[in-house]
Amino acid sequence: MPVKWLLYWQPNAGISVNTQILTEISQCVESSINGVKGGRWKATLTFYRPITRDQSSQNDYPRDLMGVSLPEQPHKYYFILRTNRIVFEADTNIQSIMEKAQSYKARVALTFEGFQYQLGDFQLRVGKVALTSHAENLRGIAMEVEYLPLSSLEKSRQVMDDFVDILQEIVTSRSLPGHFTHIEPNFSEYGLSDQYSSQHTSLQYASVMTQLLTNQRN
Repeated sequence: MPVKWLLYWQPNAGISVNTQILTEISQCVESSINGVKGGRWKATLTFYRPITRDQSSQNDYPRDLMGVSLPEQPHKYYFILRTNRIVFEADTNIQSIMEKAQSYKARVALTFEGFQYQLGDFQLRVGKVALTSHAENLRGIAMEVEYLPLSSLEKSRQVMDDFVDILQEIVTSRSLPGHFTHIEPNFSEYGLSDQYSSQHTSLQYASVMTQLLTNQRN
């Protein structure tokens, strides 16, 4: 599976993320680096809390469960237990099973949604991050950078760094109030190898979600 980096927009101090910034970033991709616009993309990330009926059962269920739905894996659902450093794959019907079992309830859900762009060996996905229940409430801007020829994190690192630097220079030339940030989780803590997988993508989405929600509180 090709390597991906998930970036999020870090606005300058005192500046709020807005749709105008998202529009200008999309224009940068289309006009400045000639990205060919493709179809839409959408990923969702849900933070669950356990449904406990009495005090004795509180410790039976992990309290930091996250679920991720990715567009490239429409029949799969990915769970992350950050405290236990576990990420695993399940079929999408697990969500209905959880609902029927009344074991977990969705607490916060974020939707990552926008357009795809093809640029040589790179595929970009640029879009907004919003609460699923309030789609008009913009919480952030995300960009997924995928390098199609390589699936090794280490072998692709230099070319990904260089490409992101180019993107940053273009954004800076537009005098946009902020920059893109990439936080790479410690994949090895979750038992993941150098060969990229959807579990790697899920962890990146979880890290970005945590960062965006933290920024909103600050």
